[in-house]
Amino acid sequence: MSAAPTVLVFDSGVGSLSIGGEIHRRLPQLNLIYAMDSGGFPYGEWEEAALSAHICATITLLVEQTRPDLLVVACNSASTTVLPALRSQLTLPVVGVVPAIKPAASLSRSRVIGLLATPGTVRRQYTAQLINDFASDCCVISVGSSALAPAIERQFWEGTDHPELYQTLAAEFAGHPRAPDMDTLVLACTHFPLVAAQLREYFPGVSLVDSGEAIARRVESLLGSALPTVGQPGEQRVIVLGERRVSAHFLEKLSAQGISQRPTLVAAD
Repeated sequence: MSAAPTVLVFDSGVGSLSIGGEIHRRLPQLNLIYAMDSGGFPYGEWEEAALSAHICATITLLVEQTRPDLLVVACNSASTTVLPALRSQLTLPVVGVVPAIKPAASLSRSRVIGLLATPGTVRRQYTAQLINDFASDCCVISVGSSALAPAIERQFWEGTDHPELYQTLAAEFAGHPRAPDMDTLVLACTHFPLVAAQLREYFPGVSLVDSGEAIARRVESLLGSALPTVGQPGEQRVIVLGERRVSAHFLEKLSAQGISQRPTLVAAD
């Protein structure tokens, strides 16, 4: 890798690509490592204490092996569970992801906001607190989907798409009496921006908001003077945990993201 700083972007699966993609667009000189914990996916089905222990152990090992300058935990479930523990264990800066409710509230003119998330994120007190702090004057229509993130994983690995799932989600939002006024939709899972084009077909005229740009700005702020002002684009590489092979379709998806290097596979224990 080049002498530029290295950022480790960790998620339970391909969601790291949405956050890392925004970081790369804003800071192309950085070296990026996308760590995908496919063996642990989906995090929403874990008991919280077990999830925290698993993520802390996995990330600690990855940090020892890759020696990044900064860590991004690119998962809402993980961020709300493990950030304090990670920050106490690691000496490098750690950035977490939270639902983009604050920017959505700033953007909305109708004051009716949609929140598309995993069921766990919808239920968490942390999410309710964000709504209370930044969108208390808004009507927030929340829909929790346990199917969308796994469907996106299958799309990346197998090439399958599920238009009926987008139709079902749109219908769930449409069932709310304030739905006709909804002008902003928060994509509160890092997998979801990867299918923004499909979602726009079912939510015409609605602005889609996610955390990617805010995370990229935060990374830029934390690295500060360590960022090179000129130079070649940084290296991008992928580590997949819990998989023994990669599909041709997955490699094509990575190539479309500008990642040409073959992933490193780490088998589950």
